[in-house]
Amino acid sequence: MIGFDIKRVFFDRAAVRNKTDKATRRVLSKFGAFVRQTAKRSIRKRKRASRPGQPPSSHTGLLKRFIFFGFDVARRSVVIGPVRLTQKTGDVPHVLEYGGTVRPLSRLSAAQRRARRPSSAATRRRPRPFMGPAMEKEKHQLPALWRNSVK
Repeated sequence: MIGFDIKRVFFDRAAVRNKTDKATRRVLSKFGAFVRQTAKRSIRKRKRASRPGQPPSSHTGLLKRFIFFGFDVARRSVVIGPVRLTQKTGDVPHVLEYGGTVRPLSRLSAAQRRARRPSSAATRRRPRPFMGPAMEKEKHQLPALWRNSVK
């Protein structure tokens, strides 16, 4: 009888799955890093506000400094964007990206704010997207990143 290795004859599912999982993590992490850098570069540090439709200005540097990315193992995807810094800032990154209504900060305690009626001083802000355009600018690199990624 001629000897042969049984693994070479049959498809080894576990090995292929491990290789594709590792490649997915590597490719999406690289993509996350590219999008993060592009978004950070689009935010300019200056005193005046940006125009609606343009990336936001960074007055303190916090927005630019706290943009991160991470690979989500459960969903096999990458999450890229700014983190929420404190409760005081509210949903500022979301309002910058998509537009919305913001209320000015007040020096009231949390209990006083809950007891108070919503302020009528809220203002509507037009979007100043920075994450969406960064992803659009970098997504052309995905096919090249995937090419020959599973070895």
